[in-house]
Amino acid sequence: MNSRTVVIKLGTGILSAGSGKIHQERLNAIAEGIHDLCQKDATRTILVSSGAVGLGMGKLRLTERPTGLSDLRACAAIGQCRLMNAWTSAFDRVGLLPGQVLLTREDFEDNQRSQKVKETLTSLSRNKIIPVVNENDSVSDEEIKFGDNDVLSALLASLTSAHLLVILSTAKGLMTHPTAGELIPFVAEITPAIEDMAKGTTSSTAVGGMSTKIEAAKIATKSGCAVFIGSGEGKTDLSSIIENNAEGTFFPPHGLDLNQRKKWLAFFPKPKGTIHIDEGASTAILEDGGSLLASGITQIDGSFCRADVVSLINLRGETIARGVSKFDSEELLLIKGMNNQEILAKFPGKTRAEVIHRDHLAPHL
Repeated sequence: MNSRTVVIKLGTGILSAGSGKIHQERLNAIAEGIHDLCQKDATRTILVSSGAVGLGMGKLRLTERPTGLSDLRACAAIGQCRLMNAWTSAFDRVGLLPGQVLLTREDFEDNQRSQKVKETLTSLSRNKIIPVVNENDSVSDEEIKFGDNDVLSALLASLTSAHLLVILSTAKGLMTHPTAGELIPFVAEITPAIEDMAKGTTSSTAVGGMSTKIEAAKIATKSGCAVFIGSGEGKTDLSSIIENNAEGTFFPPHGLDLNQRKKWLAFFPKPKGTIHIDEGASTAILEDGGSLLASGITQIDGSFCRADVVSLINLRGETIARGVSKFDSEELLLIKGMNNQEILAKFPGKTRAEVIHRDHLAPHL
């Protein structure tokens, strides 16, 4: 599959209308969005749809998610039929045909089986059929279960060399605090601090939560796939996500060279401050693909925190790049002009002394 493959994962919370009912309007909206993507730029879409267990629970009049594996299997078997009927109805409205694909972790752990999965998905997409993927909960044993569809979607993104993984749920994205925090629009690197912000779900019908979404982001970004986590509760415009104009949290892929990083610049939020740099630092960034070191900093403008996006200004007053700072503005005022050894002595907790690592820099377009 090519770089225009997009994997879209939908959580139980946005597909369910409560009491085991399907939120058909949302399914219809997602189907319309996928149709638009297919029409506009021939984007290949793989849909990972949760909801089978919750729908089965509703049909069996269960108010809490069963703990017994056999009961979960029964719910999944009942719910999966209803789920695919709902998706078939949604895609019929826009002239598309869905194809059901049920997977277990074993399908990814065996090379031959994973290759067959990839071939099947490629064949479906080539024939303009939308793969609707779910974990095969009706047969999975505990030791081979994914545990949630977030991880499944990330493994699919890796297997198919997808360009973007979109995870939609009831959460707006990664928040600084799960109840009263602010949305974090851009995560340059998934650090332990980022992982600590993620919390598990308390839903009676779902598993996972933000913690599994961060785990999925780690898997996908390491394979070269960007990740977007946002809410699917309101009007979901898939084109706005693809075109970098949606509320949520964006994770760029790892290991990009300077030219590849240019295309992710649009996902950076508005800069919180400005770092002025000398000619040597400018050359190192633009021509050599290097990191920004404190020794090349001449001036700091504005107040910003660690992990905020900042603009880099050369000696001629031109904005040459944006990047994610490892230091806050007060720290940078103390270390500007210093070499690495001096910085590490001042901040013993740091293992590397780059102000902005080259993987978190993008030239200004």
